[in-house]
This record gives sequence, structure tokens and C-alpha cells, in this order.
Amino acid sequence: MKSENQHHSPNNTLTSALTIAGSDSGAGAGIQVDLLTFAANGVYGTTAITCLTAQNPTGVSGIQPTPAGFVIEQCEQVIRHFQPRALKTGMLLNKEIVEAVAQLISSTKIPSVVDPVMVASSGACLLSPDAVDAVKKSLIPLATLVTPNLDEASILLGKNAIGGSNCETEARELAQLYRVPFLLKGGHAQGDELIDVLAWPDGKTFVLKAKRIKEIDTHGSGCTLSAAITAHLALGKDLKSAVVAGHDYLQAGMTSPISVAGLKHIKH
Repeated sequence: MKSENQHHSPNNTLTSALTIAGSDSGAGAGIQVDLLTFAANGVYGTTAITCLTAQNPTGVSGIQPTPAGFVIEQCEQVIRHFQPRALKTGMLLNKEIVEAVAQLISSTKIPSVVDPVMVASSGACLLSPDAVDAVKKSLIPLATLVTPNLDEASILLGKNAIGGSNCETEARELAQLYRVPFLLKGGHAQGDELIDVLAWPDGKTFVLKAKRIKEIDTHGSGCTLSAAITAHLALGKDLKSAVVAGHDYLQAGMTSPISVAGLKHIKH
């Protein structure tokens, strides 16, 4: 897929990025949507698949995990050949995978966007309880950016995150608690105005606003946003610029959706 945003080096080589995430059989989230988003934002996508899922936008019926060692073997092969400039993590499923990926990020120092996938839009739990502590203690402190929704923010804060007018305060709390930048996504809040907040550990914040779009399937919107931000980090943008570009990309896709099997999906 060719894009006007594609970045080529002098020898016509595409910049690459890596996604470490689960496979979505419905292709609306996970590895599949990450690859679409990377390509649409001008970056060559590589993958390490953490699990297979049997799902569609209404629910998950089965999950088959990948052994943690094989997740890392996928990463190592990709890194050795493609030298990705940024990576993102999505559904990591269990403690062993979380800790293995954290060790990889620590050793490679690749800029990393952590989407702390814990709960699907359908309500299905996507991260085992013993893995939550590993995400908090091992993975998040290594992140270039963490991108929780309000449900995930509630788990990370240990209290109910409600977004809206509280979103800026909650994002700042997260960044100061974990000492890394956070993009708190406000899409699950009430009301027609959606507020996302980028916050840094020093207390600085940047607010992004959008209008709620009616009658669109938002399954995979979090994956799309974190993948787009990762792509722009890989292209060399600073964090704020990458977040703005990723947010703009998601909003553009949601305002002109395509219909698949009767549902309006985000356009890539």
C-alpha cells in the first residue's frame, strides 16, 4: 500500500516499526489493524504475535497463547533484519509474555508505545490478573508513551477514572505515578465531546478534543491510535507531534467509515 506519508531513506528503504500483539480473526483490532495503520501512515509493519484469538466485534470466544520464548524469537528475528525505529505492544495476555517483552525493550532501547490492553470493547478480559502487576512494575516504566482507555486507567490508578472534565487531572496523575508520559483516552466517557489528554511526569499536559461519532463500530480504535503514533515515532517525530498525527489519523478514519457486513468500521 502506497501512502503520501511514506518516508523513504536515500536508498528507497521504508522505515519499519514492530507490533507485539494478538491476532484478531475479525481483523478489526490487534495485529491486523496495526499492519493496516502502519502501512497507511507510510511505515513498513513487522510483527510478533502473542496469541491467536477467535473473535469478531461482538465478542471473543477463544484465545490460544504463544509461548513467551517464541514471542521474543519473533521479535529478535525482526529486529536483526529490519531494525524497527519504534514498537508498540498490544495484547500480551500473560505474565510471562509481559516480562519477556519488558526485558526485550529494556535491552534494545527501542522507543515503545504501550497500549495496556486489559479489557476489550466488548467487555471481555484480555489480560490475566497476575499479568496486571507485571505491566505496572516491569513494562510501563520502560514506555515512551502509555495509551490507556478509562477502564484501563481505572486499573492503573486503583480508582475509578471517569474522564471528561477530570481527564486532564487523571492523565497527570498517571504520568506522575508511573514517571512516563501517558495519553489518556476519553472515548468511554459520557457526552458528545471527547477529550484525550497527553501528560508528562513533570505535570505538563496537552489536550486533544473531538466530537463523538454516532453509529460507528469503535472496535480496534485503540489499536489504530497507538499504531499510528508508533508509526510517526518511527518516522522521527517528537512525542507530541506523533500523538497529534495519530489522533488526526484516527479521527479522519472515523469520520469517513467503510461498511463491512452491515457495520461501519474505521477507514484506514
